[in-house]
Amino acid sequence: MRLIAAATQLGYQTVGYKPVASGSEMTTDGLRNSDALALQRNSSLPQPYSAINPYTFAEPTSPHIASADEGRAIDAAVLSRGLRTLEAQADWVLTEGAGGWFTPLSATLTFADWVQTEQLPVILVVGVKLGCINHAMLTALAVEQAGLPLVGWIANDMQPPGARHGEYLATLRRVIPAPLLGEIPWLAFLHRRRRQDSIWTLAPWNAPDRA
Repeated sequence: MRLIAAATQLGYQTVGYKPVASGSEMTTDGLRNSDALALQRNSSLPQPYSAINPYTFAEPTSPHIASADEGRAIDAAVLSRGLRTLEAQADWVLTEGAGGWFTPLSATLTFADWVQTEQLPVILVVGVKLGCINHAMLTALAVEQAGLPLVGWIANDMQPPGARHGEYLATLRRVIPAPLLGEIPWLAFLHRRRRQDSIWTLAPWNAPDRA
C-alpha cells in the first residue's frame, strides 16, 4: 500500500484496483476484503468500494472455486471495464492480483490471461520464505514469456527473518531481472492494517519527469 502513497507523493493522482478478492468478511456495509479496503484507503482519488473490488467472495479459497460455489461467474469484460473507469480518472492505477500469477478465475481464464490481455506492467511480490527463490524465478519467467514488462519486485517478509534472510534477498536480487523496489518488514506485533501501511523504501523507477 505504500506504493500508492509513494506515487501520490511523487505527484500522481492514484487509485488502487483489486478486481477479484476472496477471503472477505461481512460488515455493516456488506462483504469487504481487507486488501481492497487498504487500497481504497490509500488511493488519493476517493472511490466507492464496488469500483475498487468488483468481485468479492467470502471464502478464502481460489476465486474460481468461490465463484462456482456462489454461482457468480467472473467475467473478464467486467474486470476490464472497471479498469477503464479508474484509468479515466487517475493517472496511476495499481492493480493487485488474487493469489499468484496463474490463479484461476474460471475454468478457462487465469489472472495472467487477463493481465496479458490488458498489457499491464508487472510488479512481483515475493513472500520471503523457504521456496521463494524457485517460485520467484518461475513467475518472472512466466511474465517474460507473456511479453510483459517486469518493472520491479517487492520483498514481503512473511515470517521473522532467519539466519539466511540476507542471503535469500541477495539471491533474489541476482536472479530476478528487475529492481528491488522495497521490503515490507515482518511486524508480527502490529495489527494487519498497520502492516499493510508499513513504511518501506521505494526505488525511483516510477518518478515522474518534472521540468
